[in-house]
Amino acid sequence: MKHFIFSILFFPCLVFAQNNIKKTLEHSDFKTWKKIEKTQISNDGRWASYQLTPGEGDVTTLLYDLENKREYIFSRSSEAQFSADNQFFIAKIKPFTDTLKAQRRRKIKDDALPKDTLCIYELLEKKMLKIPNVKSYKMPEKWATTIAFLREPEKEKKDKKDDKNAAKKDSAAAKVLPKKKKDENKDNGFRLSVRDLKSGVEKIYDYVKEYTFSEEGKKLAFLSTGIDTNFRSGAYLHDCEKQILQTLKETKKGNYKNINISKSGVYTSFLADVDTTRAQIRPFSLFFSQNGSEAMSIFDNKNSLLAQNWIVSEYATPSFSKDEKTIFWGIAPSPILQDTLALPEEVVNVEVWNYKDQRLYTQQNNQLEEDKKRNYPIAYSIENQQIMSIVSDDSSKQVRYMTDRNGDWVLISNDFNYRKESSWEGFSYKDIFLKNIKTGEMKSVFQKASGFPNFSPQGKYIYWYQATDSAWLCYNRSNQKIVNLSKNILTKLFDEENDVPTNPDAYGIAAWLKDDESLLIYDKYDLWKIDPNGENTAQNLTKGRDKQTSYRYLNLDKDKKFIKPDDTILLHYVSENTKGEGYATLDLRVNLLKSAHYEPLAAVSRNVIKAKNADVYLFSKENFRTFPDVLTCKNLNFSAAQKISNANPQQTNYTWGDIELYEWTSSDGQRLKGLLVKPEGFDPKKKYPMIVNYYERSSQGLNIHRTPEPHRSNINYTFYASRGYLVFNPDIVYKEGYPGESAMNCLVSGVTSLIDKGFVDAQNVGIQGHSWGGYQTAYIITRTNLFKCAEAGAPVVNMTSAYGGIRWESGVVRQFQYEKQQSRIGGSLWEYPLRYLENSPLFTLDKVKTPVLILHNDKDGAVPWYQGIEYFTGLRRLGKPTWLLNYNDEPHWPLKWQNRLDFNVRMQEYFDFYLKGAKEPDWMKNSSPAIEKGIRKKP
Repeated sequence: MKHFIFSILFFPCLVFAQNNIKKTLEHSDFKTWKKIEKTQISNDGRWASYQLTPGEGDVTTLLYDLENKREYIFSRSSEAQFSADNQFFIAKIKPFTDTLKAQRRRKIKDDALPKDTLCIYELLEKKMLKIPNVKSYKMPEKWATTIAFLREPEKEKKDKKDDKNAAKKDSAAAKVLPKKKKDENKDNGFRLSVRDLKSGVEKIYDYVKEYTFSEEGKKLAFLSTGIDTNFRSGAYLHDCEKQILQTLKETKKGNYKNINISKSGVYTSFLADVDTTRAQIRPFSLFFSQNGSEAMSIFDNKNSLLAQNWIVSEYATPSFSKDEKTIFWGIAPSPILQDTLALPEEVVNVEVWNYKDQRLYTQQNNQLEEDKKRNYPIAYSIENQQIMSIVSDDSSKQVRYMTDRNGDWVLISNDFNYRKESSWEGFSYKDIFLKNIKTGEMKSVFQKASGFPNFSPQGKYIYWYQATDSAWLCYNRSNQKIVNLSKNILTKLFDEENDVPTNPDAYGIAAWLKDDESLLIYDKYDLWKIDPNGENTAQNLTKGRDKQTSYRYLNLDKDKKFIKPDDTILLHYVSENTKGEGYATLDLRVNLLKSAHYEPLAAVSRNVIKAKNADVYLFSKENFRTFPDVLTCKNLNFSAAQKISNANPQQTNYTWGDIELYEWTSSDGQRLKGLLVKPEGFDPKKKYPMIVNYYERSSQGLNIHRTPEPHRSNINYTFYASRGYLVFNPDIVYKEGYPGESAMNCLVSGVTSLIDKGFVDAQNVGIQGHSWGGYQTAYIITRTNLFKCAEAGAPVVNMTSAYGGIRWESGVVRQFQYEKQQSRIGGSLWEYPLRYLENSPLFTLDKVKTPVLILHNDKDGAVPWYQGIEYFTGLRRLGKPTWLLNYNDEPHWPLKWQNRLDFNVRMQEYFDFYLKGAKEPDWMKNSSPAIEKGIRKKP
């Protein structure tokens, strides 16, 4: 059996449909459709790679030579990476999926299943090395020559000979047998190989648990649990240039963890517990080494800076500032220990919910593991050998550092006193402080901030969006004054279309200019250059509002912290009217905006990838018919782009459909937009069945490509269009306090407008929505009989019972959703009881005449699944045709492939029965008793 396939293809390849007869999409086609993921480019711009991931089956990585236009296929491979010197391409090859399934059916244990293989491919020499049984690998990002990888445990070969005397070995001889090595596992570690990519020289280290490269210095730090007296448990540093090993610390026994190394590789730090007692609270110490010298303990649990009952946290990984002047690590309160002498029948397990608690008990339960590992930062000045306290207690505090953790000041946000009200506000206020970690000096910056404060790149300013004022605020550290940056700008820097009863969000910050000279802030359409001191007039750099075109900055260098005043930057822009997208350049020296490329009928990617050391770019474009394949261009010449992938050539074999923007006037006089998908070969003289699918506003997604796949919650537009359906997705505009009525007004007016066109079969219109869309569907069918059938996923039908319910995925109460967010009621249950009742479909279920298919899973952490039960049992009692699908142990929607596929099959059968007159499926006609669950594969 081949474990690896390697081939060279010339691109592009052409695929022709046999006999030019197009097929209809089937559910079986979902598994063959591929997505493009993990696109990357080599630093020199010569090579590109991307991963093809099918719906089901083996993943493939493709390597493309941009210079010679050749494609190389690495079957069953993933986790690909280029070496920093552009000489090597590394990937992991997986075993065949079918092979793994076959062996698992034979009950082969996991540790005996085939393992991954590491592929090291020399790009210019076209040479390949395959190393079997590799668990993981790492390669330095900014320097080359070395790769490190952990190997899977070696299995002992059993002697197949029938040794009848094996049980009669002499006991004395057994005493002199060599001691068996310990098992390789996550506790003991695995075999680490450190390989020089050019020479092939490889160093092997046993029982390694952690390993990490320095960012620039050619060093590898690792931790091992040891093997014998020659290589004991400890921390080690491998010099990748000299191929030598330095021992940082070793002991006969010990628990070493969380090793880290500075940017240059000069400094190494880690945690170690070398105490030989059986203390329940393990005494970890922070160790520090310079240039591979013996590591010294610089902080332990006896340090005088620690408050009583505080310890060094074993869960914080030491980190270095970029300038390598400071080490940061964590301290924490001592854990609360269980009485080990207590018998199970003596232990009381009770939850005491107290109204004074800042967090609900459910939140505390949800965050229990996080709380156990929560730690608070402390620092060490390498230059002054000084310990510096940052946070002195365990109240809820967030620490933000200056750029790259350089500098002596930190920003502390404390939300402890506001967490209780976040249950109904939907967010938590915070008090903001500045602290000098060397001197301990504290400064109050702002009380009750409603945003997320941060430092400017040079640390001269602190800025945030104050949602309660709908304004950007900026604190000048030199004069300690706060400036409202939004005050003198004649535009809204916040969401102009906000229609929920809470403060609107900001459009965001694009970037700061060098030396914190100014910052670029977005409004709905434009970039504004703003003086952080509020003295100079703000400049509109893009002037997109007049033509209703929005511009957004694309940062092509992840290491770039700011923009230079003389830079030319790349922008992505979108026409609000046509939904067309493009790229533009902005020359900041003269504020000159130039269009670089425009696609009037397509969306272009906002994820543009640039080679680090060359003007070579990767991007994509898409629309309803065009899959977002990988495109490449040079020197920002997007119009001359070449396609280097062909992920789904089979698309030409299928009927597909088209999409268009549709406009109409709602029943209350609003001009609205929506999306209308038509089958291929659409004939306006014919009548088509139609499914309405929606959420809130979706018309901006006109040019999104919709890959055939089993969606977890909604219909697949391409799939249904291929099968002869119209699909309509109307935008919904809301009135505070009346979300159900708003949805009714917008949606029904859109549907009737389309029916008036003459091509919609008015007797065969269905409706489908999930979560908020599920709620709206449940509401609408209590007010109209327009729809032949409905599918409602995870719907809230009783706002009164859901209001005080818990979102189990987070543990928070749902009150804020109804008062301030999506449900848009605008106040509490006690303020507006009638609004809650009027917007709850449960109380008017007797008006429903539409059959309903409900999807609601028992592990739904967003909408309590009892809402689905209330809905089903109410309809059932009233004798309304209804079915409830509950995929056990699935969350807000089915995630497992087999469940997603099953849901899509049932939903298609359901709609085909009601809207196309297909045969009624057995699962709808007959009961599905619990005794058959998981046994009969239906449908």
